[in-house]
Amino acid sequence: MLIATERLVVRRFRPADAPVLAAYRSDPEVARFQSWDAPFPLLRAETAVANFIASDPDRAGWFQYAIEHAKDRVLIGDVAVRLHDNLKQAEIGFTLAAAYQKRGYATEAVSAVLDRLFRVQGLHKVGGECDARNKASAGLFERLGFTREGFLRQQTLIKGEWTDDLIYGLLSEEWIRS
Repeated sequence: MLIATERLVVRRFRPADAPVLAAYRSDPEVARFQSWDAPFPLLRAETAVANFIASDPDRAGWFQYAIEHAKDRVLIGDVAVRLHDNLKQAEIGFTLAAAYQKRGYATEAVSAVLDRLFRVQGLHKVGGECDARNKASAGLFERLGFTREGFLRQQTLIKGEWTDDLIYGLLSEEWIRS
């Protein structure tokens, strides 16, 4: 499965992606608002990639899309989707290597995945959640047309501290008409 955009290829993970996944997830700035700690060991990346490969984007559960820079043919990040049991709702998250941030790549990749979720898979709603301090992620949700639906105070215990979370949602009809 491939989704091609102007500058990216959004695809399944491959075993060869594990070292690059370990590298960008080991960056403390990339890991700052995420559930994992840096460094992210190669063995853990290999296990993660094996799980990503075994998952199915059309079945309930998590599926991880690899974001590849089309020109350089290098892995630059990933988009995670958790499809609900009803196959009509999902949650989405994203991670991008620091060297590729602030250049529109995340917007382009997440947009391509949303297009697949709404236009191909026929989802009704996609939600997202981020640490309230993560202005870049909140901005991405808002640029893509998500509505901020909630603010959860001290919702998540992550890296030893309680953090506030922002909750976002996007309905199919909002995406289709945009």
